Amino acid sequence: MNQAHSIISAAPFSAVPTSEPDDELADDAGAAESRGFALPAAQHGARLDRALVELVPEFSRNYLSQLVADGAVRLNGTAVTKPAHKVRAGDALVIELRPTPMSQAFVPQAMDLNVVYQDEHLAVIDKPAGLVVHPAPGHWSGTLLNGLLAHDTRAAQLPRAGIVHRLDKDTSGLMVVARSRAAMDALVARIAAREVRREYVALAHRAWRGPAEREVDAAIGRDARNRLRMAVVDLDRSAGKPAQTLFQLLQNTEQFSLLRGLLRTGRTHQIRVHLAHLGHPLVADALYGGAPAAGLARQALHARRLAFAHPITGQAVDFTAPLPADLAAALAGCGLTMPPDDAVI
Repeated sequence: MNQAHSIISAAPFSAVPTSEPDDELADDAGAAESRGFALPAAQHGARLDRALVELVPEFSRNYLSQLVADGAVRLNGTAVTKPAHKVRAGDALVIELRPTPMSQAFVPQAMDLNVVYQDEHLAVIDKPAGLVVHPAPGHWSGTLLNGLLAHDTRAAQLPRAGIVHRLDKDTSGLMVVARSRAAMDALVARIAAREVRREYVALAHRAWRGPAEREVDAAIGRDARNRLRMAVVDLDRSAGKPAQTLFQLLQNTEQFSLLRGLLRTGRTHQIRVHLAHLGHPLVADALYGGAPAAGLARQALHARRLAFAHPITGQAVDFTAPLPADLAAALAGCGLTMPPDDAVI
């Protein structure tokens, strides 16, 4: 399998994806339409968002709830901003169907993509640190999804433009993206079945003590004290999901450890949370207790290797991505280097 890197940049095309639930007005970003209703008796006592789904069923509940929160819905002449507000029979309701940031997010935007490999069914991308994968509050444009829509006309026909897994904004490295629906369904199933090998390189604080290879089995859920963080949780007492990571020591100093992490599961922030739990937060990972070092200002995590059976041909494929310049420089500044013979876990 050819792993040569290539830089591909494409001009935007005009198609807008239709497979996302909240893109109803994306192809007419400047348009707004008002509709008025008298609430029927059958809606008496219903939540406003549920009533709206019945009245304008061609739009998703998420989209309608966002319009409510934005003040685009009026009851008896007064704006109502709570989707859970209870309506009454005979209420005069006016809704302004206007574009929202989410509804305008799924549009092509040309950008340079480092395409490691591409065939009819999939592509492998080496994502740089700083690039958000999917549109979300605070990042409605300039994401990898937007770049994929500009790079590949097929992406508009697939949910999430073919994205089947994600990397955090400040994590660099390899992602596989589907280019056909058959490949997308198969990749999602294989990731769920843990049949896609995902290896990371991590630069962590403090010298690694104990066994050079350590299996961490610790469930992860939302941090009750900080909703922006995830945390190791006790599933008997808190909501969460099982999470397993295999860590292998590559090099050690008195202040830093260079590790390989192999995901057994794929939970949000999994490697970051597990290393913080072990007392080895990633360098520059401020959210989980890491501090900048050796000039590195983003979390020291790189998705170095992807290996799996091709979802259509069944052929074994294996891709690696070299360390980006900032991480390589940080390793050198910490007195560490990647071993020349990087043995497989």
